[in-house]
Amino acid sequence: MLQKYLRLTGLGLVSLVITLSLSFYFGVNAQPPKTITFVSYAVTQSAYSKIIPQFTADWKKKTGQNVEFRQSYAGSGSQTKAIINGLEADVAALALAGDTKKLEKAGLIEPGWEDRAPNDAIVTKSVVAFVTRDKGVKPTKWSDLADEKVKVITANPKTSGGAQWNFLGLWGSVALNGGTEAQAKAFVKKVYDNIPVAELPKDAREASDVFYKRGRGNVLLNYENEAILAKKKGSKVPYYVPTDYNISIDNPIAVVDKNVDKHGTRAIAEAFVKYTFTPQAQQEFAKVGFRSVNPQVAKEFTSEYPEVKKLVTVKDFGGWGNIQTRFFADKAIFDQIASGTFGR
Repeated sequence: MLQKYLRLTGLGLVSLVITLSLSFYFGVNAQPPKTITFVSYAVTQSAYSKIIPQFTADWKKKTGQNVEFRQSYAGSGSQTKAIINGLEADVAALALAGDTKKLEKAGLIEPGWEDRAPNDAIVTKSVVAFVTRDKGVKPTKWSDLADEKVKVITANPKTSGGAQWNFLGLWGSVALNGGTEAQAKAFVKKVYDNIPVAELPKDAREASDVFYKRGRGNVLLNYENEAILAKKKGSKVPYYVPTDYNISIDNPIAVVDKNVDKHGTRAIAEAFVKYTFTPQAQQEFAKVGFRSVNPQVAKEFTSEYPEVKKLVTVKDFGGWGNIQTRFFADKAIFDQIASGTFGR
């Protein structure tokens, strides 16, 4: 009887030791939850609201670690300034590489960020679309926007990356299409002279509100992806994508090196950036109207995107450094054109 009791006691002790050992092992090796601060421009929210939960589930499955995302969406220019001024983003997905370059210049992102992600860190693409309201206004070409009947709504390129793309599209439709700089300036000024608001909206989302909710203007310059998403949600408002000429709107994503090293989140942030290029994530971008950078996904959505005959890029304007200095710096071309033009 005593021997049987000792055997049972011994088994119980062995089980207890195993349980304690396993508890100690998993307790030591289990990774504590982490929080990632993700900052992006306004119109990406529909896509990232699907992509982020997919990534966190994938990361949990692979590592056992829970990750929470703090998310911020606003105009790309405003977000860039906020990050420079102390918003501690771990990952920044901005509307243009020029804004990401500003973070690099501020010492927040290490040089060479374009080479540390797939596709030179360009995670989505789009083009400019003309959204209309009046039946009698059907702009199919950029030159149509100079018609006095056309009242364009666009955001402020000082605070909105989308508005910078719009401005470059307007300028390039003349200057990169056989026209002179003087002709381009006159054309763009004519378009801005007809803008029917006293103050330009801060970002693409606010510009959409001015157009749709406040009923101002009759042509909204917008991302093609926004127009497609609105249509999928039931909008009957027509839009036109100029296909004779357009600009490739290339949107980058990058790890904010200084912040991830401070927060201890580099591994997760880098994994998230890479995840945005996976077919699963690119499918989500394509579903809400972005032109996918994944060739296979792009083929699946070909019917949604009209082919543009002449598609220019930032390189055709001399790169973002030249663009910022020439067009959007204080007293540069945009300021010269915009001075005293709005609200007429």
